[in-house]
Amino acid sequence: MKYFLFILLLNFTYLNFYAQDNSDLRNRERRIPPSLKDTNSIKVTIEDYKIISFQRDTTYLDTTLTIQKEYKYNYLRRDDFELMPFANVGQPYNKLGVDLKRQVMYPSLGARALHYNYMEVEDIDYYNVATPMSDLFFKTTFEQGQLLDATLAFNTSKRLNFSIAYKGFRSLGKYQYNQAESGNFRTTTNYVTQNGRYSLRAHIAAQDIETEQNGGLVNEEAQFESGDPDFSNRVKIDVRFNNASNKILGKRYYLDHLYKFLRKEKDSGNLEKTSLGIGHRFNYETKYYTFDQNTPNTFLGGVLVSPIKDKARLKTMFNEFNAQFYNATLGRLTGSLALYNYNYYFNSLLITSDGQQIPNQLKGDEIVVGAQYEKTIKGFQLKGDVKYNITGELTGNLMNASASYRLNDHHKIGASAYTSSRMPDFNFLLYQSDYENYNWFNLNSFEKEKVYGASIEFDSDHWGKLSLEYTAIDNYSYFAPDPEITIGEGEENASIKPFQASSILNHAKIKYNKEFRLGSFALNNTVMYQNVSQTNQVLNLPQLVTRNTLYFSSDVFKKAMFLQTGVTLKYFTAYYMDAYNPLLGEFYLQDLEKLGAYPMLDFFINAKIQQTRIYLKAEHFNSSFGKTNNFYAAPHYPYRDFVIRFGLVWNFFS
Repeated sequence: MKYFLFILLLNFTYLNFYAQDNSDLRNRERRIPPSLKDTNSIKVTIEDYKIISFQRDTTYLDTTLTIQKEYKYNYLRRDDFELMPFANVGQPYNKLGVDLKRQVMYPSLGARALHYNYMEVEDIDYYNVATPMSDLFFKTTFEQGQLLDATLAFNTSKRLNFSIAYKGFRSLGKYQYNQAESGNFRTTTNYVTQNGRYSLRAHIAAQDIETEQNGGLVNEEAQFESGDPDFSNRVKIDVRFNNASNKILGKRYYLDHLYKFLRKEKDSGNLEKTSLGIGHRFNYETKYYTFDQNTPNTFLGGVLVSPIKDKARLKTMFNEFNAQFYNATLGRLTGSLALYNYNYYFNSLLITSDGQQIPNQLKGDEIVVGAQYEKTIKGFQLKGDVKYNITGELTGNLMNASASYRLNDHHKIGASAYTSSRMPDFNFLLYQSDYENYNWFNLNSFEKEKVYGASIEFDSDHWGKLSLEYTAIDNYSYFAPDPEITIGEGEENASIKPFQASSILNHAKIKYNKEFRLGSFALNNTVMYQNVSQTNQVLNLPQLVTRNTLYFSSDVFKKAMFLQTGVTLKYFTAYYMDAYNPLLGEFYLQDLEKLGAYPMLDFFINAKIQQTRIYLKAEHFNSSFGKTNNFYAAPHYPYRDFVIRFGLVWNFFS
């Protein structure tokens, strides 16, 4: 990180010597150097730099500057409208909204509050580029650190493409013992033979996320909420821990390849008419979660041994064999058979003081059969995905079906239905800790979570985007204090355990986005309303979340620069915001304190010069206006104060 300015200087020199001198790659043509493509120059546009998602949806590199780019210019590099970040970069995000639809059939390790930046199989992109291309993302953090995400994509031929990327950051934070750092390395391969019969996608990912855990503020009313100027330097505020940290480390090897032994093309062009092939998907991943604390704290209850060194490990191997049939008239049909092997374990067995034995391992195999279908018929897009478990204890079934129709160039409507059944994450079923009350085994007592839902979406260039979603979930799993355990003062987290709701929970969400424009000014609005119907209060969410951005955008300096500047307001109604447990890396229910109902104002100035987007933001600048502080991301964990941060996104082509 400390050599970042030197790297920027080298890249700037590279840009001057090798990049073309034009303002927008989208509207121009470039020539591949003769060394890359015989001696005949070939015209290349931005559409030749393709990004391919896990679902095989293809987009091209977008070098424009829009308000959506502003919303995605953050640590996660995606719109965090339904999330509430903690004070430091890389720390947990509390939820302002939920998406209960399941895309993955199997439980995960747990520690969900720390997984927002962990890149799963579905988060990895593949590339097909005309010439070497790089994407450089940089943003300042909070004290002694930076955030950098760099990607290089290149090819050895038109059919064989590679990429290598690393996302790393370090941030000390404004509060004591609040340091966070992470590293996400990934490399990908994308290959298709000349006749199109064989295709391959593969990636390797190695990731680690490590954060110091200070347990939150101890005396927030006097030292934080009062606005006492003696504590304007947040390092002076007392925190609960000074010797605790947790960490996630994962390594993954993924392969997806397909061979078409029957393939026919249409008479005109290279469009495929009919194909029949067999495929194979392989995924091997090892992951562990640790919580370390040199000296125990009564906040988490009594201890079995000291120092605290909790470690949960998970090894999984997935093999899927499939057969795919495609016909331009009938659509694409895929049948699959998958074997999933898992091993979730701790180092030793545990026998509690009352004689209960808690095992150290959950190990087994799951066999699943599935089918997928998709077809486009005169503007209609139909997709269906069904999976059913034959053997195994973890999973049941998964079904997703969707249909969309483009009314015209400006209006699109879609609908979907889904259902799934599976056990909750592994840390709900089995957990061992050196803290006495954090040991349980629930495999035989917990039931599979069952989710049923439907949604409809209308997207219009004129009227905005409206989505309605309804979901019912049975056996909803959550963490909460154990009402049967009496705790003393200063032991707020001494009895956190997993539970399942005894009745069906219903969640409804309406979300609307619309931008109004007048000349160079625009007002972008996103509003979300939620309602949860439940017998017991096990899912807490704000009823209303809104984000409104008033901004100005225009070309300046004789169109040498595109400027975008404005103010964003984000607000959500007060609710019983989930509390954070640092030992589990999970949020849990609390009903003692309602938080929220405070505005968050950000002022930003963004600019685009050629393929470079520059960002400058004054975050939460209204926090310095009031005499008291009431902005929290979770009980005892404040949201961030006013801070100015800057950075850029820079693309290079050669």
